[in-house]
Amino acid sequence: MARKVGGRTTSSVDPRVVRTRNDILRTTLQVLMDEGWDAVTHQHIAQVAGYSKATVYNHWRSRADLIRDAFLRLRDMPHHVPTGDLRTDLIQEVTTFRTGMDERPLARALCVLVNLTDAAPELDEVRDRLVTDGERLVRELLAPVLHGTELEAATLMLCGAVLHSAMMHGEPPGNDVIASAVDLTLRAIGRN
Repeated sequence: MARKVGGRTTSSVDPRVVRTRNDILRTTLQVLMDEGWDAVTHQHIAQVAGYSKATVYNHWRSRADLIRDAFLRLRDMPHHVPTGDLRTDLIQEVTTFRTGMDERPLARALCVLVNLTDAAPELDEVRDRLVTDGERLVRELLAPVLHGTELEAATLMLCGAVLHSAMMHGEPPGNDVIASAVDLTLRAIGRN
């Protein structure tokens, strides 16, 4: 909704609309993880979220749009603010990623998303955007000292330490494992 304020036009979004959208998207992700792809219908999501089917249709015309937006909410992961010390910054960023995995259903959601991309290739873009955003700061921190396949390998090792532990062992790595992963990476590139 646009309105005039002090001679300029501003855009404001009704907080109720934001709350409604967030409720529905959170519900969609939960239903998807708990009940599977087939359970994500406008009718079922509306019922579980406590809204009308018309409200869900008003915001998302298709199930694919609804699922896409539910996963894209996960892009709002926090990132560490770099200090200039490579080791500290890498440890803090990987720790921030671990915290995000811990506080959100991120590990489960990513498993579901990876499985869905086989059946719904339109979700490939969503997966790619989540990965790009999740790895962004680690890549930026390492880019001054690594390039090409070495940058790729180091990024995968550091981010993978969290993903592997969370997905395969059922819990994210501890601080000591994160620090060791960073130290091993930095030692391998002669920066530690």
